Amino acid sequence: MKKKGITLIHGNASANLAEEISRHLNIPLTDVLVTKFKDGEIRVQIKENIRGSDVFIIQSTNPPADNLLELLFLADAAKRASAKRITAVIPYFGYARQDRKDQPRVPISAKVVADLIEAVGVDRVLTLDLHADQIQGFFDVPVDNLFVTPVMKEYFGELDAKEWTVVAPDVGATKRARAIARKLGNLPLALIDKRRPEPNVAEVLHVIGNVENKRLLILDDIIDTGNTIVVAAQKLKELGALEIKVAAAHALFSDNAEEKLCKAPLDEVVITNSIEHKRKFNMKKLKILSVAPLLAEAIRRIHEEESVSALFI
Repeated sequence: MKKKGITLIHGNASANLAEEISRHLNIPLTDVLVTKFKDGEIRVQIKENIRGSDVFIIQSTNPPADNLLELLFLADAAKRASAKRITAVIPYFGYARQDRKDQPRVPISAKVVADLIEAVGVDRVLTLDLHADQIQGFFDVPVDNLFVTPVMKEYFGELDAKEWTVVAPDVGATKRARAIARKLGNLPLALIDKRRPEPNVAEVLHVIGNVENKRLLILDDIIDTGNTIVVAAQKLKELGALEIKVAAAHALFSDNAEEKLCKAPLDEVVITNSIEHKRKFNMKKLKILSVAPLLAEAIRRIHEEESVSALFI
């Protein structure tokens, strides 16, 4: 029997994660049809009565754009079915890397996506590790931007500050790296000074901090092509690092990222299941952590009108 008042819906992008969340909450997923017409247009239908329900739609919006459209159509269907409240649970918020106008004649894609999500009647957004914190301000509805810090802390445990150093792969990752360094045992912090001559191309200019004879943990929010991580690992190894691990909230693994990471001087690559991949990875050094318990607890707290701030650790 479904817990009264809560409806869990998912699109194709987050089907496995939604199943995990469902098990943690002990609430069955609502029967939803998400398919396509013969011409490729997306068709959705909610197969159960959700009138007056607190609806949570679980769907990451990584490419292809169909994932975003599925979320929008599901939200519109829920609104027209008289849902009491609609929360978009977006483990990975796609199109977040264009969050400002940094060049002439470019869009602020993250703002466009925020407007679309609001336009279909979403009342609240729950997401993980936004690429830029200011994206929360693109919405006029409440946004809970959780961090995967508790998930990483549970996996890595307490590390010895005399042996380990946390590395921020760029200036933008410093805040995130510092927060996790504190949680893992007040570890020292190093910073990579890099530049991007073009998208998905990274060049390391300097490494600020002592990394010689240290075990290093590189922390980032997204691994896309893997170029940044590979270049950083090579530089850190040249500077005398004993061991290098990398941890990221989201793994797009575009292009031939898996192959590059396999060949890089990395001892372990730790990611979460915020983005689901259709293919299986053959990388022995890869560890995938689940964010289902974290999201399930957030959903429970939102529904029961409890504070979510306790999860921001």
